[in-house]
Formats: sequence, structure tokens, C-alpha cells
Amino acid sequence: MSDLLPPLTALRAFEAAARHMSFAQAAAELNVTPAALSFQIKSLEDHFGAPLFIRLNRAVQLTEAGKALAPGTSDAFRMLESSWRSTKRLLDHTTLTVTAGPALTAKWLAPRLFDFARTHPDIELRFSATLHNLDLARDAVDVAIRFGQSNDEGLYSVPVRKEWMTPVMTPEMAQKFPTPESLIDAPLIHDDSIAFLRPLCDWPAWFRAAGVAYPADKRGVHFSNADHAIDAAVSGGGVTLGRRPMIIKDILDGRLVAPYKLALESNARFRFLCLPGAETRPQIAAFRDWFLAEIEKTANIWDAMKIVPVTEITPK
Repeated sequence: MSDLLPPLTALRAFEAAARHMSFAQAAAELNVTPAALSFQIKSLEDHFGAPLFIRLNRAVQLTEAGKALAPGTSDAFRMLESSWRSTKRLLDHTTLTVTAGPALTAKWLAPRLFDFARTHPDIELRFSATLHNLDLARDAVDVAIRFGQSNDEGLYSVPVRKEWMTPVMTPEMAQKFPTPESLIDAPLIHDDSIAFLRPLCDWPAWFRAAGVAYPADKRGVHFSNADHAIDAAVSGGGVTLGRRPMIIKDILDGRLVAPYKLALESNARFRFLCLPGAETRPQIAAFRDWFLAEIEKTANIWDAMKIVPVTEITPK
């Protein structure tokens, strides 16, 4: 048996057949005839000097040699495909794939994208709205906008302003609950998407910042997504702790108000992330600069807000 690697086409045929455990399905995936695929695998077995498959009437099974070869072959092709995609992306200056959470995408990014598209008509934007931490190298994603307390080791990271939250409600509901003390009697909406933060940034914490005792038996509606909690408040269903970027459009459009001018600041923030060195690619640099500029556009409307860091009111 030669130590030289066999032809790539033969290894590709083997990998597909081992993954499907079917010559016919592998041939269909590779867009070749079953006879051509069988020939490639036979040439691989000749090169190896032993069978890699046991041929049955209507199925195939891997031999011990085939079982040993299959995992490494699959991993190698996945790495090769990933490297190929990454290399192609270096030459692509017109496509930008961004991943962000569903709430930020719906409440902050989507309403503003027309502005980026107008000023950068040569860039095709693609969005993946998910909370899953996608692999920027493997998953063909150029930019991730993520919220939390991570240190983003190994990535180019630009942190933005610290996140804070304040009670928001419809103007009609604000008339019914004019003070933080009266808010205890309001229907409270809980945003569980930030339940992972430490210290907690929740209703009990905000009421501590306001100097109001929070009843231990107080209940409310819980949502797993921030945008759902905000939409419930917009519909008049209650009061939610609205996070700054999520509520800005509804505040500016008058659908929600933030009447108490008291906000709770977490020790987490959004970050603009990409692979090291990728920040110089034209479309990524353009999107980063636009993203940061858009945040600053509305920063001064909160000047009257008293912002209390959650660490200052957390019980010892």
C-alpha cells in the first residue's frame, strides 16, 4: 500500500458514500452516476489494498478499515470547505452577512437598514437573527452583534455604550401609574432574555433603585424575547423594563413613554464582532462605522435620565 494520498475525487466519493451509507444517494449528491461513484471507490480500495465497504444486495456497510477512515475524511472535507468559503469571502467586497439577536434585529436594525442601503447601494446585506453563537470562521458570517459580559477573546471587538433599562408603557397607562410607588399595582411584564445577567437587572432591582419595596408575591407575564415584551407593552398589556436600543423607535414614535426618568444600568453591553483582520474589509468597516454612528444619533435624547448602575443597589 502506497503512503501517497489517493486522488481527491476518490476520497470525496468515499466520504459521501460513508455518510449516506448508500452508493446511490452519494452519487446523487455528487451529481455522478452510481457506476462512476462505484468506480471511484473501487480505485480507492485498490490504492488502499483492502475493501472499505461490504457490498450487500440493497445496502452497504463499512469494513473496519472504512470505519477508521470515515471520521477523518469527513472532518478533512469540512475543514477544506470552510477554508474555501473563508478564502472566497476575502475577495468578496459586496456581500455582508450579519448575525444579531431577534429583538435587536426587529427593534433596532430593521427600522434603520434603509439608511445603510441608501448610502451603500453596492453592499448586499444578509441577516441571521439568532441568539446562537455562530462561528464567524465556520458559518460564513462576517459580523456578529452580541450582548452580554463576554470578553470576546480571539475576535476583533468594539464595545458600545453600556446597556440600561427603564419602565416603558403606553401614554394612557402612564396616566394611571404616575409614580414609581403606584407602579407596584400595574401589570408588570418580564423580559427573561436578560435573566442570565449578574447582578440581575429585573423588576426587584429597578424598584430598589427607586426606593420602593417590591412585594415578594408580585406576579406578571414573562417573555423569552425582549421584542415580544415590548410589543406587549405597546399593545397596552402592561409595563416592561425596556432596554435602550429596543425601545427607542417606539419612544420616538409616541407609542411608548418612559415617565420615571430612572434607568437601571447593567454591566453588560452590545459588541461589534468580526474575525481579527476582517475589520479592514470595506463592507465590514462601512457597517461598523454606520452602526456606531447610528447609536450616537439618539444618545442625547436620554440626557434627563438618571442612570443607576445595578452594582450600586445589589444586596451584599
